[in-house]
Amino acid sequence: MALSFCGNDRGINSYSVAGGMLNNGCFVDALNLVPHVFLLFITFPILFIGWGSQSSKVQIHHNTWLHFPGHNMRWILTFSLLFVHVCEFAEGIVSNKEMLTNHLHLFMPAFMGFVAATTSVVYYHNIETSNFPKLLLVLFIYWVLAFITKSIKLWKFAEHKVGPQHLRFCITAVLVVLYGLLMAVEINVIRVRKYVFYAKPQKVKPPEDLQDLGVRFLQPFVNLLSKSTYWWMNSLIIGAHKRPIELKKIGKLPIAMRALTNYLRLKDAYEDQRTAEDPNRAPSIWRSMHRAFGRPILLSSTFRYLADLLGFAGPLCILGIVKYMDTTDSSPRPQHMTGNATHLGVYFMSSTELLENTSVLAVLLFLALVLQRTFLQASYYVAIETGINLRGALLAMIYNKMLRLSTSNMSMGEMTLGQINNLVAIETNQLMWFLFLCPNLWAMPVQIVMGVILLYYLLNVSALVGAAVIVLLAPVQYLIATKLADTQKSSLEHSTDRLKKTSEILKGIKLLKLYAWENIFCDSVEETRGKELTSLKTFALYTSMSIFMNAAIPIAAVLATFVMHHFLNGKGPAPSEAFAALALFHILVTPLFLLSTVVRFAVKALVSVQKLGEFLQSDEIGDDSWRNGDMFVSMEAGKKTPGGTKAINRKQPMRYQMDNYEQPTRRQMRPSETEDVAVKVSNGSFTWGSNLSTLSDINIRVPTGQLTMIVGQVGCGKSSLLLAMLGEMQTIDGRVHWSNKNRYSVAYATQKSWLLNATVEENITFGGPFNKQRYKTVIDACSLQPDIDLLPFGDQTEIGERGINLSGGQRQRICVARALYQNTNIVFLDDPFSALDIHLSDHLMQEGILKFLQDDKRTVVLVTHKLQYLIHADWIIAMKDGSVLREGTLKDIQTHDIELYDHWKTLMNRQDHGLEKDVQQDSQTTLERKTLRRAFYSREAKNQMDDEDEEEEEEEEDDDNMSTTTNRRSKIPWRVCWCYMSSGGFFMVFLMVSSKLLKHAVIVAIDYWLAIWTSTKTSGVVDGRAANATGPPPAAEDDSHYLPVFIILCAAGITLCLITSLTVEFLGLSAATNLHHNLLNKIIHAPIRFFDITPLGQILNRFSADTNIIDQHIPPTLESLTRSTLLCLSAIGVISSITPFFLFTLVPLAVAFYFIQKYFRVASKDLQDLDDSTQLPLLCHFSETAEGLTTIRAFRHEARFKQRMLELTDTNNTAYLFLSAANRWLEVRTDYLGAVIVLSAAGTSIWATSYGFYSGGLVGLGLTYALTVTNYLNWVVRNLADLEVQMAAVKKVNSFLDTESENYEGTMDASQVPENWPQDGEIKIQDLSVRYDPVLKPVLKHVNMFIEPGQKVGICGRTGSGKSSLSLAFFNMVDIYEGKIVIDGIDICKLPLQTLRSRLSIILQDPVLFSGSIRFNLDPERTCTDDRLWEALEIAQLKNMVKALPGGLDAVVTEGGENFSVGQRQLFCLARAFVRKSSILIMDEATASIDMATENILQKVVMTAFADRTVVTIAHRVHTILTADTVIVMKRGNILEYDKPETLLEQEDGVFASFVRADM
Repeated sequence: MALSFCGNDRGINSYSVAGGMLNNGCFVDALNLVPHVFLLFITFPILFIGWGSQSSKVQIHHNTWLHFPGHNMRWILTFSLLFVHVCEFAEGIVSNKEMLTNHLHLFMPAFMGFVAATTSVVYYHNIETSNFPKLLLVLFIYWVLAFITKSIKLWKFAEHKVGPQHLRFCITAVLVVLYGLLMAVEINVIRVRKYVFYAKPQKVKPPEDLQDLGVRFLQPFVNLLSKSTYWWMNSLIIGAHKRPIELKKIGKLPIAMRALTNYLRLKDAYEDQRTAEDPNRAPSIWRSMHRAFGRPILLSSTFRYLADLLGFAGPLCILGIVKYMDTTDSSPRPQHMTGNATHLGVYFMSSTELLENTSVLAVLLFLALVLQRTFLQASYYVAIETGINLRGALLAMIYNKMLRLSTSNMSMGEMTLGQINNLVAIETNQLMWFLFLCPNLWAMPVQIVMGVILLYYLLNVSALVGAAVIVLLAPVQYLIATKLADTQKSSLEHSTDRLKKTSEILKGIKLLKLYAWENIFCDSVEETRGKELTSLKTFALYTSMSIFMNAAIPIAAVLATFVMHHFLNGKGPAPSEAFAALALFHILVTPLFLLSTVVRFAVKALVSVQKLGEFLQSDEIGDDSWRNGDMFVSMEAGKKTPGGTKAINRKQPMRYQMDNYEQPTRRQMRPSETEDVAVKVSNGSFTWGSNLSTLSDINIRVPTGQLTMIVGQVGCGKSSLLLAMLGEMQTIDGRVHWSNKNRYSVAYATQKSWLLNATVEENITFGGPFNKQRYKTVIDACSLQPDIDLLPFGDQTEIGERGINLSGGQRQRICVARALYQNTNIVFLDDPFSALDIHLSDHLMQEGILKFLQDDKRTVVLVTHKLQYLIHADWIIAMKDGSVLREGTLKDIQTHDIELYDHWKTLMNRQDHGLEKDVQQDSQTTLERKTLRRAFYSREAKNQMDDEDEEEEEEEEDDDNMSTTTNRRSKIPWRVCWCYMSSGGFFMVFLMVSSKLLKHAVIVAIDYWLAIWTSTKTSGVVDGRAANATGPPPAAEDDSHYLPVFIILCAAGITLCLITSLTVEFLGLSAATNLHHNLLNKIIHAPIRFFDITPLGQILNRFSADTNIIDQHIPPTLESLTRSTLLCLSAIGVISSITPFFLFTLVPLAVAFYFIQKYFRVASKDLQDLDDSTQLPLLCHFSETAEGLTTIRAFRHEARFKQRMLELTDTNNTAYLFLSAANRWLEVRTDYLGAVIVLSAAGTSIWATSYGFYSGGLVGLGLTYALTVTNYLNWVVRNLADLEVQMAAVKKVNSFLDTESENYEGTMDASQVPENWPQDGEIKIQDLSVRYDPVLKPVLKHVNMFIEPGQKVGICGRTGSGKSSLSLAFFNMVDIYEGKIVIDGIDICKLPLQTLRSRLSIILQDPVLFSGSIRFNLDPERTCTDDRLWEALEIAQLKNMVKALPGGLDAVVTEGGENFSVGQRQLFCLARAFVRKSSILIMDEATASIDMATENILQKVVMTAFADRTVVTIAHRVHTILTADTVIVMKRGNILEYDKPETLLEQEDGVFASFVRADM
């Protein structure tokens, strides 16, 4: 019997029980088998038969997930149990080798125990998820039996003098304890769930989250194993491969992680610090963060400490393996069958002996790695989850505070919009990142100290030298990190500057092209870009320094250590010590490199907290007692509590209660109050916070159900009065009474229109119920229907998205519509007519205010400048300089204040005159509609091509089946990478690749040399012993030549590190330079059609976000990717060259790795997109709220907005959580792969050594390399995924590089064109046909005309008749596909564009000014004298105004010319045309935005100043061209009438005549 259970050693009957049953060791071991076998026999049928029917048992739906008490404890104990069983098994096998024959009983029970423990946990998991606690009895019985049998064994050991000095005794003792604890856990379940021995078992429901199928984030609910390996993420990540992850797929957050929950936690911690003694003390944010989120951070730190301690197992195991490998070869052990080592007839090992076995060490190393990585990822995960929770809480806190900020704070600049946006976008993220990195702060110092101690233990003093090198260079790294941050700031300033210039160019691109100024402006952008690139160069330099330090420090430390060791000890270290030290240095570098980052984040977090604190302490508006009816009632009733008003919520369910304001209670009528006053202000005096009263001595009443108008000059406090009534101003004195009819909220339309980023319909209904009839009436009253019809999706169009921007008038009408639609008793309208022309104002007044509002008997307060509406008013409040001048009906004022009435009358007359002139049918509104229509008409032609190139791809592949799309999604965009590289220049690419390869070769050479150097030592000693007789030992002279080579190699390695880090960064820089340069040139020279089709936002995105990614993000990612890939490859190369057998295990690992990275990259990309796309609405919501505070508070919609903010925050947090969980998923898997690589490397080398293949030094080398692989595998995948996302930016930029440029060359040479062409200004148009794009219909069809030199021609026609297109045709801006335009004998299509456009002048209908000086705006080319500029300004009626400005011609023009009125801007554009003394001037509706008086002057000027030049005027008010020599009437691209104006007027039924009649 070779394999008998008890063994059959000679002379011993293993089966005799003469000395008593229990004194036979073998019998005791057999007894130990009983419980295991019992468990397997019982549980297998239950597991397989019981659940065979429902085979989907394991894919159980998560809504039945449930944890029995002691769940985590049980998993931890079971895992410990498994580990101890493994130890027991190992000990049994090693002991068995010492015996003469095989003793199965030494290791068989341990193996069965392992199987049983595994079964127990599977069994438990299945019972738990299906909630059958009765079946747990089986486990309970098993634990009891196992506990008893093990205790017997322990008792027998003690009887036979086996003590703690023997390993098996210790293992058995630990097992007894574990079984006892598991028994206790089981008893606890019985106690809590009462499922047996009790009459009433307890019914338990799964947690609320799991009953809600929307919750998909299962991390808090799954079992421990799934938690630590993120197993529950598998379906999501693998599913992403088939179809992209959408918001629906990631569902909602669990309640504990929602922003609301965390907000309440943080707020309680914050408010609790306000004590009764000191209510004004500012609570500390740090303390509240600590109280709310301290515990999870503590947990994370604990995990971190455990991981760091386990991390040192690697070097120690290498030390052991290399050390004992050498000894096993040299000295064979004597057989231990004698003496005290045997008790109970078998061999007992001492506790240390097991650790001297190399195979055991290899397995231990593997387990330690797996555990260390699990703990590390757990620590990261907990910290990130806490950080996200904190961010949600902070966002809610900021939002709540913002809704209560006093208006004066917002307007007087204590808290600007920018600051609030920064708090939301930057400060909260800084704090979140600080929490992510916070465990590092206290874990790293411990790690460093431990590392140094271990090094000292290995190499004595010389180790301290190496450690000193690392520690001394850390401050340098910190310095570099701070410098990096500074450079980033300066490059940010330059890039915002560049963006500003770029957006100006894009907004005024039409003008630039018409004046042939593109290149001047292009150069100014290039100049700013040059500055930006300079700071980017510094940035690149510092980045590469930082990368270089990171790579070179370990080399330098190793060099210093071993050189020192050589000088101190006269010889190199032993291989075991050398490689353990090498591994330790690798461990030490990471914390030091990270420490600088962490410290920087800590400093930033301090600043952020300070800013947050200031914000949370800033002023709030007074409490809302005015809304509780009357001010003193609430005082008398003593409702006012010190903590402000408490919240009662309506509409939302109780769960979502933030702090909404209380709804005023209806109170009994007080006799003193009359019903007909809606709002009454008595001796009110109000201020905007600067303690100067803005409004003083206000006594007014607003009659109920009537129309009250507030009039007065600009700046006399009309709007302030409305806000004072709404409680937005600070009350110095007096009070505001609201009548009880007031339905809690006031519909309020501000002067500056405020719209949400939502559909038009949502903007009008504003959260109210949708009533079709009412909605239609409101839209008609505000005459919005024509505008809505122009929008691509009607009233479902999102405003502010995809470049759909409404004009001022359209926005204002939507705001008024919102106020009308809301079902409130009181409506406040603040100058709703300011941006509307006369027709719309009249319509709105009649239909909206008089009809719609008055029919509803709603109280209306209207602030206006249009005095002609006063006749409609029921009550008038006239204001002057912040106080009330008069109040009463128009009749009262007529009788009592004749002066005022007359003053009004003269103004009214003036306005009525304006009225007559103003009947410009084509006025502003039509203009706005026209621009809107143009935008869409051109966009539809291109169809949906602008949907960011992704759609195009999908269309190409739509006909293929599902698999190709999946394929495409997992493919790496090699083509784009190649394009990026090639734009960096081939020389740089070659340099980068070669230096990278060289550097890694040298690093391997250093370590290889170290291996040979240390190994010779041991072999030399052995030879010395043998050759002792023949002469002196050869070791001493041998050793000397190793050192210089080692030093040279290290120096080479350090230099190469420097070169590689520089080449990558500068490759990136040159690529960025070239890409931006090409992009700018392409776009600026693109045809005008391109700008009609492509939304401005999309082009700007290429210049902002995408350029930023190319500038700053791709180079480091590329560097990191190449470095980690090469490290992994060189490591695998080294291991397989040492042990070729390793290659066999590599194949399955490579396959596993391929699939992990393939799935992860796709999922990660989707989740990153989700994170980005959910972040934007959140930031938008904050800035919108900040802008519309007064409106939201007047409407009393705070609760709804908070609700929306919470939803947006939660959505974004969900995406972010999933993204970080996916990263953990990847890292856990790659780390486990790394651990398997280490195990197989160790295993194969041990196996090979036992056959005497090679020395320990090389094994040490292989293992050290295997350890580095674990660190870098996940970086390879993470960087691949990042690079893929970032390459999308290159791809987008590339897609623009394919646009066709305009043909700037022409067929003639510029030198052939006469200097003074066109001198006469004779224009011949022959059979001209024009279209915007080959795919569109022509806009001009076969037009013929002849214009004599110096003739004044007027062109008119309805909107869209092709007037403007004709003006563009003169400049060759559109596609002239038939016919030609000949000016002074030269066909313009043959001319170079630059020449043609620089010789003609045009004035456009929308005035465009650029930021800079007035001189720059008139003459960017700097060719004219000052006199000529002044002359032009004089012609344009601007001379006096410019003279008055500081700096005269060098006075500043702000962006878009905002510091001048529209009329003045138009005049500047005229002056600009006069500066260019061209013989042909084209005016395209140039007088649309000028008042009549100025326009008349201009007409005269044009007639005189341009008497001898050809002027083509495109008119939209016909009377401007009555004085022209010839008039052309156009319709649908054809010429309808063409004659002198007098002749045309005589034709009664002519089109021109009808136009003139309409315009009179």
